[in-house]
Amino acid sequence: MILAEYGRNVQNMVAYICTLPTKEERNRHAQVVIDMMGFLNPHLRDVADFKHKLWDHLHIISDFQIDVDSPYPKPDAEAIHVKPEPLSYPNQRIRYKHYGKTIEMMIQKAKRIEDPERRDSMVQAIASFMKLAYITWNKETVADETILNDLKELSNGELRISDNINLSRVEVRPNAPGNRQKSSSQNTSKNSKQNKGSRPRSNGSKKH
Repeated sequence: MILAEYGRNVQNMVAYICTLPTKEERNRHAQVVIDMMGFLNPHLRDVADFKHKLWDHLHIISDFQIDVDSPYPKPDAEAIHVKPEPLSYPNQRIRYKHYGKTIEMMIQKAKRIEDPERRDSMVQAIASFMKLAYITWNKETVADETILNDLKELSNGELRISDNINLSRVEVRPNAPGNRQKSSSQNTSKNSKQNKGSRPRSNGSKKH
């Protein structure tokens, strides 16, 4: 089928319209088919100028062979079936895929930093991000020594960090239901104590 959303029956009816001898008959039957196409696809009513779209679909279903008096210009077959230019896929080798290409780009940028203090801060941030990426993809802990060795290899030995440095720990603390209940009970207890310590104000009226 050319346009499967309309079904086989609509396609057969369009093919039948193409065989009718007079244009008057073709126009009458085409209008009935257009109404049926709109009924089968009510979502097209949300499209701007949906009637125009239905007539374009009618021509497409007939493989541009139907000869009717359309209220809209006949669509160009070449413009509809034109194929876009293929996109070039980046064929770049990533040495460690769990770190990604971004890490390699960050490392190259850090190597061009001349200020030693700014460069050290950049390198430490890269190492911390590498540890985060490692734990994210491998779902296990990793020694700082492994990250430092990978950093040294990726930078061809140009970026290094002191071996005794302790990279920030990467922990994910989910908001568990138990923690939410505990927090809620603490807030309730706190509010209860505040209410207990307060006294209602007197309106100053006395009973006689």
